[in-house]
Amino acid sequence: MTGRSRASLLLIEKLIVIAVFALCAAACASIFVESYITSNEAKDLNYALIAAKNGAERFKAYEDPQEVAKSLGGDYWFFTEDDAIVVFYSENWHRTFEHLAVYVMTLSLIEGEPPYIRKLSVEKTTGEEILSFTVAARGS
Repeated sequence: MTGRSRASLLLIEKLIVIAVFALCAAACASIFVESYITSNEAKDLNYALIAAKNGAERFKAYEDPQEVAKSLGGDYWFFTEDDAIVVFYSENWHRTFEHLAVYVMTLSLIEGEPPYIRKLSVEKTTGEEILSFTVAARGS
C-alpha cells in the first residue's frame, strides 16, 4: 500500500471514531434531558400532593368556606354558579399573588352534589393539570 492510501484509511477511521463518539454523546445528552424533565415532574407532583393534602385537611376541619380560605392563605370567590377557594403558588411552591403564580390549587363544588363534597385540583397556570380528586367534608 502506498503512503497516500494509508493516510486516507487513517482519516476515514478517525472520522468513523468521531462519528461514534458524537452519536454516544447525543444519546447521553438526551438521557440527561429526559432525566431532568422526569425529576421536575416528580417534584411538582410531590409538592402538589402536599398542597392538596393540606387543602383537603383544612376543608374537613372547617365548616365555613371563608375559614378554609383564610386558613389556606388563599382568595375566596363566591359566584352564583360557582363557589371556589383558590390558592396561588410560586415556582418554589410558596403562596403568592395571582399575577406571580405558576401553580393554582382550586377547591370547588361538584355540580349536582351537596355542598359538602368538593373537587380539589392542582394545576399549572398554563392549564396543565397535575392532580385532581374529590373531598368530602367531615361527617359526610
